[in-house]
Amino acid sequence: MPDSKTTPTARATGTGTTRATTPTARRSEATRAAILDAARERFATDGYERATIRAIAKDAGIDPSMVMRYYGNKEGLFAAAVSIDLRMSELPAVPRDRIGATLVAHFLTLWEENEQLTALLRVGATNAAGAERMQDVFRDQMLPVARAACPDPEQVPARAALAATQMLGLALTRYVLRMPPVTALTRDELVAWLGPTLQRYLTAPHSAWPEG
Repeated sequence: MPDSKTTPTARATGTGTTRATTPTARRSEATRAAILDAARERFATDGYERATIRAIAKDAGIDPSMVMRYYGNKEGLFAAAVSIDLRMSELPAVPRDRIGATLVAHFLTLWEENEQLTALLRVGATNAAGAERMQDVFRDQMLPVARAACPDPEQVPARAALAATQMLGLALTRYVLRMPPVTALTRDELVAWLGPTLQRYLTAPHSAWPEG
């Protein structure tokens, strides 16, 4: 029989206990949701550089100080608000020995079409919250690809991370820093240079890796 003292707002925490959702907690969650909704709309409309905390707060109907209280600064807000889909499900079915080149081509298309992804990379290069968000995106979405290609399940996280270093490094040097030698390379040249590296990271047999 339920405890008669448990309020209608109590809910399970997943650990066998209950926690009351107070009016203050509900207001806080509603405020956060309003801020994030306004931020997503403003970032999409104005872009990262032009969007301001003041404009986002006005759209959310709150004081700018509340945005700062919850997210610290614009970089932290952007990192929390942005939702990035690496579209890994769109990867074509290819032989395992072509996964490296396929991934490079896929990410080149992705970086060139998704301004939010480039903006998040800029934030991640200078802001801890942005860096953490970028790490989460790549860790969560690259792991299934690495899991399908990797010959050793225990090495999946390391291999996925190494593949991510190549794609993030390419994006940083080509689309953010715009290093001339990198921007001068054609798409086919980049696939030819980086495809074998990703292929090795994802599919090289265990014996090809150094012992720990």
